[in-house]
Amino acid sequence: MERLKKRADFLAVAAAGTRIHGAGFVLQLRDRADGKAARVGFTVSKKVGTAVERNRVRRRLREIVRRHGPDAIRSGCDYVVIGRRNALDLPFDRLSADLSRALARSPAPLRNRVS
Repeated sequence: MERLKKRADFLAVAAAGTRIHGAGFVLQLRDRADGKAARVGFTVSKKVGTAVERNRVRRRLREIVRRHGPDAIRSGCDYVVIGRRNALDLPFDRLSADLSRALARSPAPLRNRVS
């Protein structure tokens, strides 16, 4: 997995992507259809709280995505995980389960998942 870092990439996912809501985050997904490695970006707005709280939310979400690994993430897609205030209070297992459900609800079937 690679990281999304450019604003233009985040905007492309927001404009042409699918949104899946979880309790502590919103997952945006855009299929690039190029077969290259998946890219994941994280964002947390100032509405969530202070810088310390935003960073804590971002760290929790990054760790959840890392633990799911490349098996759950489709290659050739861009993902943006938008952190919400609830991510501070929700148990880690609940956030992880929400991400699993969100990835399972993604519009196209997972091509590189091992059954």
